Amino acid sequence: MKQRIYIDTSVIGGVFDEEFQRHSNMLMDEFKAGIKIAVVSDVTFLELADAPERVQAVLSLIPNVYKEDIALTTEARELADKYISAGAVTMKFYEDALHIAIATVSRVDILASWNFKHIVNLDRIRKFNAVNLINGYPMLEIRSPREILKSKEDE
Repeated sequence: MKQRIYIDTSVIGGVFDEEFQRHSNMLMDEFKAGIKIAVVSDVTFLELADAPERVQAVLSLIPNVYKEDIALTTEARELADKYISAGAVTMKFYEDALHIAIATVSRVDILASWNFKHIVNLDRIRKFNAVNLINGYPMLEIRSPREILKSKEDE
C-alpha cells in the first residue's frame, strides 16, 4: 500500500525555494511516479489561492490518480480547537492547527511540512499527539520532506 502523505503549502512552495527545492522536488517526483499519494486539503487550496501562479500549478503536475483531495470537516475544526486549547499553537496560527487536524482525522501516514516553527517542531508534535491520543485519534507522524523520501538504497 502506498503511503498517503499530507502536504501543506510550504512543501508546494518549497519547489521554488532555494533552501527547500531539492527535497520538495524529489517528493513531488515520487508523487508523479506514484510511489506515494499526495494528500491535499481545502485549507491548502485556500492558502495557494494567494500564491504565484507557478506555485499554484505544481499540484496540476501530479496525476489525479496519485493525488487525494480532502475536505475540512467539523470534526477536524473541533480537533484544531483542542490543539489551540492545549497550547500546541496559538489562535494566530489556526491554519497550522487545521492542517494537523485534517491530516489526523483523515488518518494519513505522514504530514510533510517545512514549517519548523509551528508544525515540524518536537515540542509541538508532542502536544498535537497528546491531544490526539486523549481524543481517541492515532499519533500523527510529522516530518520534513527530506525525512520521508524513498532512499535509493531501498531499490
